[in-house]
Amino acid sequence: MMKNCRGLAALMLSILCAQSIRAARHDLPRMKTILVFGDSLSDGFLLKRSEAYPALLIEKLRAARLDYQVVNASASGGTTDGGLRRLPAHLKRKIDIFVLELGINDALRGVPIDEIRSNLQEIIDQVKAHNPNVRIAIVGMQLPNYTTDEYVFAFGKTFSELAAKNNAALVPYLLDGVAGDPSLNLADGIHPNAAGQKILAENVWRALEPIARKAAGVPTSTVR
Repeated sequence: MMKNCRGLAALMLSILCAQSIRAARHDLPRMKTILVFGDSLSDGFLLKRSEAYPALLIEKLRAARLDYQVVNASASGGTTDGGLRRLPAHLKRKIDIFVLELGINDALRGVPIDEIRSNLQEIIDQVKAHNPNVRIAIVGMQLPNYTTDEYVFAFGKTFSELAAKNNAALVPYLLDGVAGDPSLNLADGIHPNAAGQKILAENVWRALEPIARKAAGVPTSTVR
């Protein structure tokens, strides 16, 4: 009889411990997520994923003591239309900050500006529908060999207009300081090398840091 009581007590203790562990896990704060949704520039074309700027942002977040994971959901050759097709699979996760970097491949193919803008807005709308409190960062691009051509001008304005419309942070030009510099690009002269990706990380970080701090409830840093 005594053995049975001891066995029952041990069983009950085991159940209570298991329930306590599950409760403790449930109470743990969820790590916030930054999702980078872009093309080859964000994917790190011909580079290791660890050399692409989304991975480099992790180092900056840690240095700023901001607890985020960065998910790089970019795909080389990505377009705004392709992004719309790829997006649903990524909406299954909770997104706290959405970094949108698409459009340049559309422009290089001459896709109408209205279509590019509409696709980008639809991507933003879908992300917001699944994540009402998400913060958005829009990464701007420019066509190479900038001229006063109406299409080129309209394309460049698209990103700032979308940022204003959606109350989003804006990276004015992702390739600022990198485009046209052979020492910072691969042999194709288009895609940044590892050194160029470090500058891209700086360009994105300037827009990302303030919203990452706000989303985490941390005061904006005044130290640069």
